[in-house]
Amino acid sequence: MEHPMYPDTSRELNQKRKELAPDIYAAFKAFGERVFADGALPSKTKELIAVAVAHVTQCPYCIRGHTELALRKGATQQEVMEAIWVASEMRAGGAYAHSNLAIDTMNRVEAKRGGVQAPTAT
Repeated sequence: MEHPMYPDTSRELNQKRKELAPDIYAAFKAFGERVFADGALPSKTKELIAVAVAHVTQCPYCIRGHTELALRKGATQQEVMEAIWVASEMRAGGAYAHSNLAIDTMNRVEAKRGGVQAPTAT
């Protein structure tokens, strides 16, 4: 029988995490509760941010959990999808922006080989 890549969450797994490092578990839980409480940003907005970040980090547990919490906090399906599109653009934009590193490296390698002069970084 095959094992799934991501096991379903369960009380047993959660309890094991808690038992293995109870003080850290408690601190992490308190941190999460404080982070997602209403503050300068309402908790619904924070959950939509979490949905977007979960898609960038590609955590399936976070995607499911924060999508459900966002909906419970009053987010619409359209808001959730728009948050995912923001994450998609940011992820793609990061790859596009970092292409400067590859272009700079290609220019430097070519310059070492006697090709065109490598431009200096500004």
